Amino acid sequence: MSFSDNLAKILIKHEDLSKKLSTGIIGEEFVKASKEYSDLEPIVEIINKYNKADNELKEAKELSLEPGLDSDTQSMIYDEIHRLEELTPQLERAVKVALLPKDEADSKSAIIEIRAGSGGEEAALFAAMLFNMYQRYAELKNWRFEILAISDTGIGGYKEASASIKGKDVFSKLKFESGVHRVQRVPETESSGRIHTSAATVAVLPEAEEVDIKIEDKDLRIDTYRASGAGGQHVNTTDSAVRITHLPTGIVVALQDEKSQHKNKAKALKILRSRVYEAERQKKDQERASSRKDQVGSGDRSERIRTYNFPQGRVSDHRINLTLYKIEEVIKNGQLDEFIEALISNDEAQKLTEVM
Repeated sequence: MSFSDNLAKILIKHEDLSKKLSTGIIGEEFVKASKEYSDLEPIVEIINKYNKADNELKEAKELSLEPGLDSDTQSMIYDEIHRLEELTPQLERAVKVALLPKDEADSKSAIIEIRAGSGGEEAALFAAMLFNMYQRYAELKNWRFEILAISDTGIGGYKEASASIKGKDVFSKLKFESGVHRVQRVPETESSGRIHTSAATVAVLPEAEEVDIKIEDKDLRIDTYRASGAGGQHVNTTDSAVRITHLPTGIVVALQDEKSQHKNKAKALKILRSRVYEAERQKKDQERASSRKDQVGSGDRSERIRTYNFPQGRVSDHRINLTLYKIEEVIKNGQLDEFIEALISNDEAQKLTEVM
């Protein structure tokens, strides 16, 4: 089937769904048709724009061949042809991107987990810095940022921290942040002025709901114990800390931030569900992809993806060779959009290459 035939088929389906919805169908049939219609709506809008530009280009070219045109009219027609010849390929690409298979998790909220890596206390301080960067980015996007757990070092660093980020299409924006982030700077404690390199690992998981994945009680082992703070001192005298093990996968989540065992269990289950869901998605992706290492943002947590170099004031993303000399804006103000949009565009380009 040709590209134009495929577009015509989509427009016919959209029109058929519109007619079907206007006949007064109810119940499950209405819900299904309504969702299909809603999913097609943005694609149809882009197709209509592309068809309009393509038709206008053909008409302008035909008009330019008519005899007896004065120079002003000819110049005006050639300007219009030039404009449409630039616009049409852009709209064609937008249509093809809209038709790419969608990641079912893209529309979901996300859970972000950050862990200090190599570099001791400096790595823990960097992990806290990254956590605050994503919190600021969430604020810029008007997303809700809920801290789930923080294991701090007592002097401002985080051994690990996690948060739930709720909003529209959160996972689609943040999924490329998974991997090893590296910082190069002179620590405040370094008297000789030597630059240290430290690392932290970021994992972004789609926040799974109960409808996404069913976790049976029989598959869980839940242990409770007394919570303790930095240095081992007891935070409270009750067994409020919770450790949940998902027996089929061996995934473990431990939480002790809340004084209530019930709250710790609820948060731990939320993280566990998302980790199990992500493990299932990764398994399916590996089965589908012939070469996962070629995929940008594969979620490989051992992949070094970005370096934050303070002496040079730069942030470099190694997957797309993009360097921005605006480290303060990125780290302190959460201005990540240039990286995120470039990563999304690169991912779309790779997928287009695969399907064409």
